[in-house]
Amino acid sequence: MTQFLIRRILVSIVVIWAVATLVFFMLRIVPGDPIGAMLSDVDPAAAEALRAKLGLDQPAYVQYFRWMLNTLRGDLGNSIYGNNQPVNQIIAEALPRTLSLSFLAMIIALVISFTAGIVSAMKKGTWLDHIVTFIAILGLSMPNFWLGIMLIIIFAVNLHWLPAIGYSPLSDGFWPWFSHLILPAIAVGAPFAAIIARMIRSAMLEVSREDYIRTARSKGLSARSVIFTHTLRNALIPVITVMGIAFALLMTGAVVVENVFAIKGLGRVMIQSILNRDYPVVQGAILIVSLVFVATNLLVDILYTVVDPRIRY
Repeated sequence: MTQFLIRRILVSIVVIWAVATLVFFMLRIVPGDPIGAMLSDVDPAAAEALRAKLGLDQPAYVQYFRWMLNTLRGDLGNSIYGNNQPVNQIIAEALPRTLSLSFLAMIIALVISFTAGIVSAMKKGTWLDHIVTFIAILGLSMPNFWLGIMLIIIFAVNLHWLPAIGYSPLSDGFWPWFSHLILPAIAVGAPFAAIIARMIRSAMLEVSREDYIRTARSKGLSARSVIFTHTLRNALIPVITVMGIAFALLMTGAVVVENVFAIKGLGRVMIQSILNRDYPVVQGAILIVSLVFVATNLLVDILYTVVDPRIRY
């Protein structure tokens, strides 16, 4: 296991480096540059002076090595726009909002999906199974931005139960933090709840046909023990894989919902930076997202051995 983790960490470093390198050069392949967007109708001499000040007049490989060296020291550079705010500071402000939204959305998705998936598998073919299936298909079909708007209209505008927009940090108290995030978390987590619920149902039905499940029932074990100790646990391997992918996608899939609820998270920062051609911010944000993807995949591999001790790397 230790050797496997070391190998995975080394491979992860290479993957993160490859992603950072691709993003760096792909941004510069796209026609135009930040200076052209900022100073469209200004004296060319002023544009060249600003380009030289920001180091964008140097060859791409020189800019790349300089950025990599600074990144290894923990310095992601400064934003080209505004007051040259450090990228580290921009990400430090945006990342907790996206992580809070993603974690809460994942918790909501897991609570709904495990309840619905287990009930659907236990009541296969009944009216309850059909209702859960219908709701899951409905959840997959609804765009999250539309669901977010509907939640705002119902719970914020009409009922006045929850705030419509904005974000409150956890330091301000649990309820202000929770009340601002519950609606966007539902909007983000609903599609993933539907996916995971269907996966749990399918995996449990497949495992329930195995010989050891019939043996457990014939030994007189209670239905609860058979379901939760034997069926569900052995059905979790494919479910954990989907959960890992879902959480990683939540980090990037919350972009639209963050805009609907006016939450300046990492996704919203990244989109705005791409539109502004703000190279340092885009590079830093994608680097952080790639780190989250890699860490999530590593955690999924570790959870495999916890759920099924037969798995050895």
